[in-house]
Amino acid sequence: MRVLAPFLFCLLFCAAALMAGDKTIYDFTLNSIDGQPAPLAAYKGHVVMLVNVASKCGFTPQYTALESIYEKYKDHGFVIVGIPANNFGSQEPGTNQEIKTFCSSKYNVTFPMMAKVSVKGEDKTPLYQYLTDKAASPKTGGDIQWNFTKFLVGPDGQLLARFEPKVTPDSPEVTAAIEKALASGKH
Repeated sequence: MRVLAPFLFCLLFCAAALMAGDKTIYDFTLNSIDGQPAPLAAYKGHVVMLVNVASKCGFTPQYTALESIYEKYKDHGFVIVGIPANNFGSQEPGTNQEIKTFCSSKYNVTFPMMAKVSVKGEDKTPLYQYLTDKAASPKTGGDIQWNFTKFLVGPDGQLLARFEPKVTPDSPEVTAAIEKALASGKH
């Protein structure tokens, strides 16, 4: 049995690691800003940009560029998912209804918005545990440093790129990555 125990441990560990590597964003469900379950699997086949947003941040005007690129590419299989978080400087203090009203009245946001979550710390939502896992995704992993961090996801649900808050949604590097991902999804 002594010889079997390390073997079994390795077998279980390796199986768990392989299963974790097969995860995609489609394995997660958030709540919509209206409180309804919103499985990310609804976006299978789309290029998705996940953005942790805040209403009272210096980067909040990026909502304008987010809406603009959403409008530009949505008919080609692109979707933006706004995910409010109050983790940085208490810059998203409102309720989900207040956030929804702010986004629609101030920035005419039409892309999907989710309910407020935590993107760092002990109460980090499982989606952000996955997005920031350096072991599973060395290229895009690492703690979220501030509001408006953007994750680009391919049509297969795999992480393609991460853009830090200072990189605007309409920057050439972001639009090039979106266009490349959209082109790769056409078979």
